[in-house]
Amino acid sequence: MASSIPDEVMMDAALIKELVEVAKDAALLQGVLMRTEESPNSSELVTYAPFTLFPSPVPKSVFLQALAVQTHFNTLVDKISQDMDFLQEALASTIEVDDFTARLFKIHQQILQEGRSQSIVLGLNRSDYMLDQREDQNSSLKQIEINTISASFGGLSSQTPHVHRHILKVAGRLEESQRILDNNPAAGLARGLAKAWELYGSERAVVMFLVEVDQRNIFDQRYIESELWKRNIPTVRKRFDDVYKTGSLDPDKRLLVDGKEVAVVYFRNGYMPQNYTNEQCWDVRLMMERSQAVKCPDISTHLAGTKKVQQVLARPGVLERFFPDQPQVVQQIKETFAGLYTLDMGPEGDKTVAMALAEPNRFVLKPQREGGGNNIYGSEIVQVLKEVRGSPERTAYILMDKINPAPIQNYLLRRDAPLAISNCLSELGVFGAYIRYNDVCSLQCMAIFTQ
Repeated sequence: MASSIPDEVMMDAALIKELVEVAKDAALLQGVLMRTEESPNSSELVTYAPFTLFPSPVPKSVFLQALAVQTHFNTLVDKISQDMDFLQEALASTIEVDDFTARLFKIHQQILQEGRSQSIVLGLNRSDYMLDQREDQNSSLKQIEINTISASFGGLSSQTPHVHRHILKVAGRLEESQRILDNNPAAGLARGLAKAWELYGSERAVVMFLVEVDQRNIFDQRYIESELWKRNIPTVRKRFDDVYKTGSLDPDKRLLVDGKEVAVVYFRNGYMPQNYTNEQCWDVRLMMERSQAVKCPDISTHLAGTKKVQQVLARPGVLERFFPDQPQVVQQIKETFAGLYTLDMGPEGDKTVAMALAEPNRFVLKPQREGGGNNIYGSEIVQVLKEVRGSPERTAYILMDKINPAPIQNYLLRRDAPLAISNCLSELGVFGAYIRYNDVCSLQCMAIFTQ
């Protein structure tokens, strides 16, 4: 459980105390901010977002691998979103038992029947990884998931390099401070939104951020808004309820909200069942999908990021469907896959259940949910699978090999939390953007963040 920072720094209580105060002020100074839990919709009182005192180390080879494969994942997501037969096949068992995925899929089918009103497709994705520590002590990059909707922390992670550089300088670690790379995902995400707005072709139209009821993480989004305003692109922030009350489609299916034409709907909400608090929210989602506005993501791209699709992609021959005659691309993507196993009804799913019950600590049970905190581990896997093992309800989950990263000692800084050395497990996230227009897809790998 090593640290990237020498023991003489980590164990120097006086220095750590000083660095913590410097770090908190630096985070506030650089805008690494969140609203408080008590006042999630007011910026009268804010605090620093949780972060580590020292930066997390990433091997250069792994870093470069994550960057190199991101454009392939962009291409993969885009191709999946256009392959209606594949989505139907991949999600057939899931939509039978998972109401949320079924509701999304119903909208997807309705849009296909009516015909898409907008040919411009914008994808802003984030692929999350951990470094799996092998028995030979080498690490390999393994994907946790790919987020195709509401991929967050592009804004705040644009500011954390400044914070960590300053902390290391104050700690007398100038050489280490110079190894921290510049990182500006907010600008990259904004470039994608700006291009979609430009292609839409109306200077009067706005980019609409569809936001949650409680907006603690507003500053993460404000960075992207700021980048758009620098380009003189107007933005608005609306909740589902706002769009229901003031939104409509004109005869040409232009989306109008509060009297303003919407060029791009940027989803920072709508990725969890609890985001849809009533039927009006589902009506709004359908209206937006039917509109001429560019959706980020559209409903097909949203479905392409489901856990079930992730599991199906790991099956033999599936990646080749999307990358025929490109064995090197297939291999690059496969190298990032952990073991992924179906729980569909039948012998293969039965085998998965038996395997998980025999060694639950080797696996993670994943429902079709985004937003974090939904995965099931250890003895809880046994409890859940024993309840659903003979039922189609089990097809609402997939099973995945548990990734085992090496813990790194660090100090976690959270508001009102006691200060102590923690064994931290870091994720590595890579943002990517693509835009498809007139069947031409432009791909970009943008930035790295760790959480």
